[in-house]
Parts: sequence; structure tokens; C-alpha cells
Amino acid sequence: MKWKKLTIETTTQAVDFISDLLSELGIEGIEIEDNVPLSEEDKERMFIDILPELPEDDGTARIHCYLEMEQDVEDIAARISAGMEDIRAFTEVGTGRISFGETEDKDWMNNWKEFFKPFRVDDSIVIKPTWEKLEQVREGDMVVELDPGTAFGTGAHETTKLCIGNMKKYLKTGDILLDVGCGSGILSVIGLKLGAGCAVGTDIDANAVETAKENAAINHLCLHQSQDNVERVPGTVEFLTGNVIGDDTFADCIGEGCYNVVVANILADVIIPLSATVKKHMADGAYFISSGIIDMKAEEVRQALLENGFEIVEETKMKDWVSYVAKVKKQDTCGT
Repeated sequence: MKWKKLTIETTTQAVDFISDLLSELGIEGIEIEDNVPLSEEDKERMFIDILPELPEDDGTARIHCYLEMEQDVEDIAARISAGMEDIRAFTEVGTGRISFGETEDKDWMNNWKEFFKPFRVDDSIVIKPTWEKLEQVREGDMVVELDPGTAFGTGAHETTKLCIGNMKKYLKTGDILLDVGCGSGILSVIGLKLGAGCAVGTDIDANAVETAKENAAINHLCLHQSQDNVERVPGTVEFLTGNVIGDDTFADCIGEGCYNVVVANILADVIIPLSATVKKHMADGAYFISSGIIDMKAEEVRQALLENGFEIVEETKMKDWVSYVAKVKKQDTCGT
């Protein structure tokens, strides 16, 4: 389906007023384009390590809206122009120029699937999108079926590959795995396929948790759902929505002193505070595998781990990304 596209050139200070005007005219789903930097609150909410490089904010903005082909855009444009003249009385509108175009309706949510093909993480693990056919499988290959949906974790990113590589080194058969920030559930799924006795995955995004459950089911893993506190049932995986850092009640329900491996493929700015609290979940001799760390933040994470009673067992790198494997120092007692 095609749509008529209407673009208004204005200023950032007039955006809210013009948005209200468009709403009054029955126009919904507008798109705002500007160079306003993200606030600190935005950065925290979006968990961004590296900000996009934007041109200098010159105070200009463009508002895009989309109309059905049968709508009279000339009439609507005239009404918008008239409304902007009223707005000019109390704020700077800028040029107020209106331009027209056409755009085609596309399934942006699923178009990316065209480019997500089966691939090898390493010499023995193959990621297979659920909608693709796998033509070459070697004897002994671990095939992981995956539909990440909108959650992070396809296995293709360097941070995930680093985690998987370290899990293969440090996860032993029968270990209990905690996957903090599980995203698509890929690390929990691979952990169980590598021999983990059971796994628990957490994420602050409820949609990611549902995706993780679906991916576990696709891979024929047994899902478990505790009624209250987490029950680590052998041979199962459990996914929960919650914040192990900021929610003490949720963190307590995960369990203390019981996980042999904790993996967190998140971001440096989340791993740093996590390093101060994750020890209470770890069993004696447990490993904390962290990834998602851009190289410019690596030293901050290293220092946080050391300051919070860990010793660095291994540091691995891939392109601009770093992963740390850490253990609680022997003189420390788990949970203190």
C-alpha cells in the first residue's frame, strides 16, 4: 500500500505545538526528525554505550506524517499552514515550508529476516533462523533454532560470540547457569545444549522474556515456571521478567549462592553495578562471564570487577568488544 507523505520544515521549539495541531486535524503517527542530543535520562532508559554521531543541533526540525492516497493533501496542507500562522504568534515556527511525496508501506518489523541466514558461530555451533532451511550440517554440530524477534541476541554479534566462546571453556556438565539480560534466550539455550544442568534467564523487557521462552520451546527444551521463588529444576530453563540490580525482591527470588556460571551480555554501564551485587548469586568457585563491553569502557569494567572482590581469570577481545571472565577472590566469602 502506498501513502502520501507530507513533510513540514519547522523548529524544535514549535514541534509540540505543530504535533498538537496535526492531532486536532486527525493526523496520527507523526515522525519527528531533529538533531537534539539525548538527555541523561534517555541514555539510562535506552542503555546506550555509544551515542550516534549527529550534526550540531541548529534548532531546526522536520515533521513527517502519512496520509491515505485518497485524502486531499492540498486541503490538509492549507489547514496546517493556517494553523501554523496562529502558532507564529507565540513561538518561532521557522520556514513552515510543506513538501509532498509518496512512500510505500513496508513490513519493517520483519524485513530484516531476509538478511538473517544460517551461520556458524564457531566450528561446532550453527545458528539457524526458524524460517530458513539448513543445507549443510557436520557430524557433531550443535544446531540452535532461533527467532530473536525484537530481542537482542542472534549470535552474530561479537559480544554474543565472545560469551559463547567463554561458556564453552568454563561451563561444566551439570552446572547451574544464570543468564542476566537474556534477550532472545540464545545463551541459556546454548548453555543447556552444552550440558548445563539447568538455566535461569532474566530480562527487564517482558517481550524479550516471551521471545526467550519461544526459542527454548523451538529447541525442544523443557520450560519451567516457579510459583514464587525460583526452583532450579534439572533439565529445565526458566525465564523471568525483572531487574536483578534495582529490585531486591526480584533478586532474592533468583536465589543466593547457587549458580556455577553467571553470564551477562549487556552493556558496560549495566555490568558495572551488576558486579557489585552478582556475587550473592554465585556458588563457590563460580565464574562471572560479562560481555557487551565496548573497548573504550573495558578499563572501567575491569576496575569495577576488581573493586567488588573479583579476580580476572581471562580477557577476550573481538574487534571493538571485550569480554571478562572473573571469579570471586579466594579470601572473599560468597554472598558477603
